[in-house]
Amino acid sequence: QVQLVESGGGLVQAGGSLRLACATSGGAFSRCSMGWFRQAPGREREFVASITRSGITTYYRDSVKGRFTISRDNAKTTVHLQMNSLKPEDTAVYYCAAKQGAAFSTVWDESDYWGQGTQVTVSS
Repeated sequence: QVQLVESGGGLVQAGGSLRLACATSGGAFSRCSMGWFRQAPGREREFVASITRSGITTYYRDSVKGRFTISRDNAKTTVHLQMNSLKPEDTAVYYCAAKQGAAFSTVWDESDYWGQGTQVTVSS
């Protein structure tokens, strides 16, 4: 079992930055690939970024490439999402997710564990 708790969300102006954190507990972190999803009001939940168990390989949706960076600290069992050059269309609730094994899925329901989400609001 893995518990996930997100933090770091907030209100920021367009062009600004935020750093989200996902603190985990439960002992299975090293066996999980990790990722972030987001859901804006009235829209489907969508994949944002993921990172393999080793932290060597990362994946991003096209709209955040070059602006967002996902990283993990296996010693602290924490995942971060550094978000730079934020745009109003990045406004959403951001969720951390974990999937046991090597391959993180971009499909929400295929993760094994989820956090409660943190709100990110980008003003224009």
